[in-house]
Amino acid sequence: MIILHHLNQSRSKRIIWLLEELDVEYKVIPYHRDSVTFLAPPELKTVHPLGKSPVIEEQGKVITESGAITEYLIAKYAADRLAPALGSNDHLDYLQWLHFAESSAALPLLLKTFVAKDGAPTNFLADYAEVELDKVMGYVNQRLEGKRYLVADKLTGADIMMSFIVDILGKFGLLERYPNIAKYAQQLATHPNWQKAEQLEVQYG
Repeated sequence: MIILHHLNQSRSKRIIWLLEELDVEYKVIPYHRDSVTFLAPPELKTVHPLGKSPVIEEQGKVITESGAITEYLIAKYAADRLAPALGSNDHLDYLQWLHFAESSAALPLLLKTFVAKDGAPTNFLADYAEVELDKVMGYVNQRLEGKRYLVADKLTGADIMMSFIVDILGKFGLLERYPNIAKYAQQLATHPNWQKAEQLEVQYG
């Protein structure tokens, strides 16, 4: 059985979605952020020294990092369904989008989140975050023109990874800026297992 150490309002919601898509047996151990600091609880450090989520355990292995977890689980349980054929051009695009979610896409949104939570005027950071956000999301919006999904016209792990980015854009009320991303968000939401992950996030909340 796979054990998911799940922190509320974190990247691990997309791992719940992935596990539901894989249709494997799994168990969720929920953790809750501090209501004042919004930080993860110290109990997570007993699972991994960084005390972050998501973390999965399977057969004595502890695996961290959303991208690594997604690659590992799909390669093991659903390489024929949730990833394009290895060696294909689509697979190369898939890998780039899979890791784009936690690199280029995540940084400006995290900076914007931190600036909003801090609430203090900045000399550089707020403006930088806005410019970088529009550049990166403008690129995503352009690449989604005429598409339902990022790669191969089907749901893949890249879409599951990018769902976290879509969530944050929605929370900031920014989806209307990027019409193709807004359509993409609606497409992701049609998947029953996306809907189940949403429900479970509330349940574990």
